[in-house]
Formats: sequence, structure tokens, C-alpha cells
Amino acid sequence: QLKPHPREKSIHIVSHEHGMTVTKTLQEGKAEPQCDSFSYGRARLQGRLLEGASLLLLRLLARRQTMPPDLVFPAINSEGDLCTFSY
Repeated sequence: QLKPHPREKSIHIVSHEHGMTVTKTLQEGKAEPQCDSFSYGRARLQGRLLEGASLLLLRLLARRQTMPPDLVFPAINSEGDLCTFSY
């Protein structure tokens, strides 16, 4: 029989003068939390949108009822990974 297994996950993103630091924490049950931290320099972040900003942009484009063809933005997803969002 399967028992409930609590799992807590958090992502902490801090912007600083040299770029951005992402810290991911995962805790499963009563085990010790596992932390993973990594950084991106300013040059790699140039022009990137955070996930929330991307959603706001999408709502704005929908409200204006205009969508340029093949619209793609460099972005940072909810996991703190560099990616692209396409609409």
C-alpha cells in the first residue's frame, strides 16, 4: 500500500550586479533537503524574460488581438533554466 510522501520544492532567484543566482531546494519526506545552486552572468541574461513577464506579454498580445508570426523570446522558466518561449 502506498503512503503519502510529502515533497517540498522551492526555487529562489536572486538578481545581483554580476547576473543571477538560482537555488533549487528539494525535500522528500523526512530526508535532508537537497540543494542545487547555479549562476548566470549578465551577458547570458541579456534580453531574457522571466516566466511571469512572458505570461504578461502573452496576455497583452491576446488583448490587442495581434500575434506576430513565429514570435520567440529568450526566457527563464519556472525551474530557473534558460530556454525560449514561442507563441
